[in-house]
Amino acid sequence: MHIAMIGTGYVGLVTGACFADLGHDVVCIDNDLEKLDRLQAGEIPIYEPGLDELVGKNVSAGRLRFSTWDAGDIANQDTIFIAVGTPPSKTDNSADLSFVYAVAAEMAPKLGGYTVIVNKSTVPVGTGDEVEEILRKENPGADFDVASNPEFLREGSAIDDFMQPDRVVIGTSSQRAREVMQAIYRPLILNETPVVMTDRTTSELIKYANNAFLATKVTFINEIADICEATGANVQDVSKGIGLDTRIGHKFLQAGAGFGGSCFPKDSLALADTARKVGRPTRIVESVIEANTERKRRMATKIISACGGDVKGQTLAVLGLTFKPNTDDMRDAPSLDIIPLLQAAGAKIRAYDPEGMRHAKNMLTDIEWGTDSYEIMGGAAALLILTEWNAFRMLDMDRVKSLLAQPLIIDLRNIYTLEEMSRAGVTYHSIGRPVVSL
Repeated sequence: MHIAMIGTGYVGLVTGACFADLGHDVVCIDNDLEKLDRLQAGEIPIYEPGLDELVGKNVSAGRLRFSTWDAGDIANQDTIFIAVGTPPSKTDNSADLSFVYAVAAEMAPKLGGYTVIVNKSTVPVGTGDEVEEILRKENPGADFDVASNPEFLREGSAIDDFMQPDRVVIGTSSQRAREVMQAIYRPLILNETPVVMTDRTTSELIKYANNAFLATKVTFINEIADICEATGANVQDVSKGIGLDTRIGHKFLQAGAGFGGSCFPKDSLALADTARKVGRPTRIVESVIEANTERKRRMATKIISACGGDVKGQTLAVLGLTFKPNTDDMRDAPSLDIIPLLQAAGAKIRAYDPEGMRHAKNMLTDIEWGTDSYEIMGGAAALLILTEWNAFRMLDMDRVKSLLAQPLIIDLRNIYTLEEMSRAGVTYHSIGRPVVSL
C-alpha cells in the first residue's frame, strides 16, 4: 500500500517508520525544512529507543522517504494519515485543531483517485465530520472517505506498542475504507491482533476515554499513597494487593509525583471540555485533572519538609527531568512545577537528565546543568529523584554519601527499597512509604 504520513512528530515518525517496516511504501511529509534535512541526513529529532535504526533500515530499503508538500506525493496515495499536533487551546481546555484543519484544506486540491484520509492525531468527537466537510468544500469532486485510527503508543516503548499492540481501533462506516485499513494492518491482523471496527465517532471517543481512565488510575493510587504516608502503610504493597485483582490490574498503579507527558494532561482536559459542551460534565475526570495539578505542587512542599522546612540558600541535586524515562519529552513533566516552586522558596538547583536537558534548558531557568549523575551532587543538601531512569537505579550509595552535604535522598519514584536505603545509611523519603531515618 502507498501511504502518506502528514507530520513527522512523535506519532507520525514512529507510525510511518513502522508501516514501512511492515512492507508499505511510506512518504512522511512536513513543512519544516530544517527537520526534513535532519531526517534525510539520518538524524532523528526525537529520542525513542530503536527508532534511529528502524528509520535507517527502511530508508535504505527504499520503503521510507521524507518530503515537503508535493502534488504527486498526495495524488498517488492509497491512504493519507494526518498526524499533526492537537495541543490544548490557548483560550480554553479544548483541543486546538487548527493544524488538522489546515492539513485537510491543503491536501484537498491535491487528491487523485480514491483515497482514505485517516485521522491519526488525537482529536475530539466530531473532528472527522469537520475534516470531511473541509475536503468536500475544497474539492467537491474528490473520491475519498475519512476514517479514525487513534494511536496508543507509549513513549519509550512505541515501536513494540505498534508492532505488538493490545488492539487496533478503526472507525469508519465505509466498507471500502474498512477494506483499505484492513489491508494496511494485515501483517498485524495475521498475528491475531484484536481489531475494533466501529464508527468514526466512537473511535474518536475511545482514545480519550482510554487515556482519561489511565489518568484516573494514576491519580487514585497517588491519593492512596497520601493515606499510606499518614498511616504508616506501604503503598507498594497496597498496589500489589489490589493489582492482583484481575478486574483492576497492576498497570498504572505506581505512585509518584503526578502524571505528565503529551497525552494524559491534554486528553483529559479535552474530554472534560467535550463533556461540558454536550451538557454531560465529567465530575470524575475534572477531579482527576484538579488532583493531579495539585499533586505536583504538593511534591515541592514534601521536598521542603524533608529538608527541614527551609531550603533557602540550599543546593538541591535533581536527577531526572522528563515526565517518564526513555523519552526526551518534557511536556507537563512534574519537574516543570516542582523545580520553580523550590527556586521560589530559595533553593539553588543542579540537575541532570540522560536525554531531556536539551528541551529542559528552554523551559527551566537558573539551573546548573550536570553532565552525569554524580557531578551534580557535590555539597548538595539533598538528592531528589524525579524520573525513574534505569541509570539512577544502581547508584553507588557510598559515593553518593561522600558527595552530599548530608545523606538525604528524596525519591518521588520509589526506585529503591526501604531495606536498601536502611543498609546504605541514608535518610530516605519516598512516596506512600515510611521514612527511613538514620
